[in-house]
Amino acid sequence: MAFDFKKEYKELYQPKDMPALVDVPAANYIAVRGKGDPNEDGGVYQNAISVLYAVAYTLKMSYKTDHRIDGFVEYVVPPLEGFWWQDGIAGVDYSDKSSFNWISVIRLPDFITRDVFDWAVSTATKKKKIDCSVAEFLTVTEGLCVQMMHNGAYDDEPATVAMIDRYLAENGYENDFSDCRMHHEIYLSDPRKTAPEKWKTVIRHPVRK
Repeated sequence: MAFDFKKEYKELYQPKDMPALVDVPAANYIAVRGKGDPNEDGGVYQNAISVLYAVAYTLKMSYKTDHRIDGFVEYVVPPLEGFWWQDGIAGVDYSDKSSFNWISVIRLPDFITRDVFDWAVSTATKKKKIDCSVAEFLTVTEGLCVQMMHNGAYDDEPATVAMIDRYLAENGYENDFSDCRMHHEIYLSDPRKTAPEKWKTVIRHPVRK
């Protein structure tokens, strides 16, 4: 059976509908950086997603090619994730999506090295006929965070964030946003196939005592 990050690391991908602390270890990602409204048709964000999946599936399906990866095991491509911030704002202002900065990511299995990653970027560019050179190999160590499952549309996230903030205040913690610790979302639903009220999104914030 293919390795599935969502099942193997339930504490990271399947939180409850209430805030809880979690210590997130270092992980490697395919990453594309950008700025602007993620809902813009044909915009930078949507193009970034295309690049992420082109590289992700090139790696996943490599075992069917002549390119062999040391330690390779079949796996399910992990869910899309995103780190979000706005200049001069602590947290997220959902009313001004045009000012979003983002790093869109898909997690990589540990056996994917930088050399293998570079091969996948080059191969995906040739086979998919899109420029994947904007993709980067990114290592992120989030450390101590608070997270919970958000159920519903993305525009309804402020209510969930408010629950998180109340939990922190009641338990002696505070948000710890910085240039390297950001609002983090993990998208467990495909918005093309699921009604907004049924979307499931992990919301994760860096914290400190």
